[in-house]
Amino acid sequence: MSNTQRPTSPHLQVYSWSLEMALSIFHRATGVALGGGALLMAWWVVAIASGPEAYADFSMIMSSIIGKAVLFAFTYSLMLHLCNGIRHLFWDMGKGFDLKDTHRSSKIVIISSIVLTLLSWMVGYGII
Repeated sequence: MSNTQRPTSPHLQVYSWSLEMALSIFHRATGVALGGGALLMAWWVVAIASGPEAYADFSMIMSSIIGKAVLFAFTYSLMLHLCNGIRHLFWDMGKGFDLKDTHRSSKIVIISSIVLTLLSWMVGYGII
């Protein structure tokens, strides 16, 4: 091996954070969270199939404050991943690559995912 001095790759400390960078990271993180949510849904189905006692245990855990927080985080992960995925579909068509457009679409993704999450919960609670 030669002892040539090569520059190291820049790391996160070198880059200034932007909304687009954060959304890219959150898109990956929400994909992982949705995997955990799929396990939660599998637990729900198994609890239903196992009988009333198992379903009562599941319902008790999910109706607690921690359970509702997990469900809310799952819902937000789903909506953020959905909205950002739609943005990626437009990018796949070659649209929205200008810096102004990417910043605008980032804001739209955040706002729409929050609105969809709140709407989902309001419908679930019968408010709407």
